[in-house]
Amino acid sequence: MRLFYNLRVSLSQSVLPVLAALLVCSGPARAALDISVVGGDTGAQPIAVAPFATPPDINFDVAGIVEADLVRSGLFTALPRADMLETPSAVNQVDYRNWRAVGMENLVIGSLSRSPKGGVAVRFFLLDVYRGQQVLGFDMPAVTPDQLRVVSHQIADLIYEKLTGTKGYFNTQIAYVTASGYGLARRFELIVADADGYNPRTIAASRETLMSPAWSPDGKKLAYVGYEKGRSAIFIHTLATGELRKLVSERGINGAPVWSPDGSKMIVTLSFETNPDLYLIDIASGQRRRLTDHFAIDVEANFSPDGNTIAFTSDRGGSAQVYLMPTAGGEPRRLTFQGKQNQRPRFSPDGKSIAVVNNDGGRYSIALVDVQTGAMRKLSDGPLDESPSFAPNGAVIIYSTIGRGGAELATVTVDGRVRQRMRQPGEVREPAWGPYSR
Repeated sequence: MRLFYNLRVSLSQSVLPVLAALLVCSGPARAALDISVVGGDTGAQPIAVAPFATPPDINFDVAGIVEADLVRSGLFTALPRADMLETPSAVNQVDYRNWRAVGMENLVIGSLSRSPKGGVAVRFFLLDVYRGQQVLGFDMPAVTPDQLRVVSHQIADLIYEKLTGTKGYFNTQIAYVTASGYGLARRFELIVADADGYNPRTIAASRETLMSPAWSPDGKKLAYVGYEKGRSAIFIHTLATGELRKLVSERGINGAPVWSPDGSKMIVTLSFETNPDLYLIDIASGQRRRLTDHFAIDVEANFSPDGNTIAFTSDRGGSAQVYLMPTAGGEPRRLTFQGKQNQRPRFSPDGKSIAVVNNDGGRYSIALVDVQTGAMRKLSDGPLDESPSFAPNGAVIIYSTIGRGGAELATVTVDGRVRQRMRQPGEVREPAWGPYSR
């Protein structure tokens, strides 16, 4: 297994002069990720999601998806349908005594119906069992049947936010890179899927490595590193149209793209002048400004949410560590000191914490670092965890890890209490969690 977080090795491998066929794709990808949840039972809120009343010509389980979303968050434990004493679909059908008897705190009920124009409308209610009253109710806009999964995630988001006070993240997307096959049949794909692993579709495919997917702030574009005529390049893919733009392709390293919070600029790592350094590129004009100029390796930049600060990885102190510097320029300040190395910094949405890959005793784990104090808290066990990326609400981090079948995706809540494994055949790595839709 290649050690991704040996800084100098990973950089040198990213510029191997190999010819690759880079294909832009829009067809379906492989099967959805298989998700399993570990932990989360302690302190989870009991909730029941009763089957929604559904017309016989509609074969879709909205309630099942809502329940799965809530359970995966680790904050809720759901009542099995076999243990439900009734399955109401309207408020006036609910006997709260039945739900108190099985220890439920909250109940979700709902129904689907055909709209006059042929779409499907979903109505749902969130009920407080012990108070015996409605706390939330919505008539969702009618959609075509193929959009019912999106509506289900939206309902889960509304319930999650009402019960936790934190915005939900179920109706979002993730991007990741897969690798399959061997030798000349080796194939890499950049895939976009729903946050629960469903509806995967291939965005790009290549015989050589695809790396570093990065979402634009509006979720409409993906930047990534690919190869063209033996040279690495940074591409920008527009998801709605499939348009592909090559942003930069200098000799040497072209790597680690990251968008500014307003989407107008991008920081990349380039090495065409001297050592790998950070450059700020204006996306519209292509004009660039060099941000670091040091004999060390400076890579893996990330913007703070307000755009005023940059976190990046550098070995200027003798080992790979995370540094902070003003976007406008200035002397970098070292943030991380715990462990042999700390790499791949990613700011939390509130800007108070940074997720990193921590190397302590040869084990690579995901850790959370306080921006003000530098205090570190480990969230995963390793031994080869990498590429952390926050959910847009900051409550969960997705990353790549090593499973029985090779590289796979995993998530962990920021308190470290709930973890998930997201498996599929082949290797899966370099996840990036997309933003909320605008």
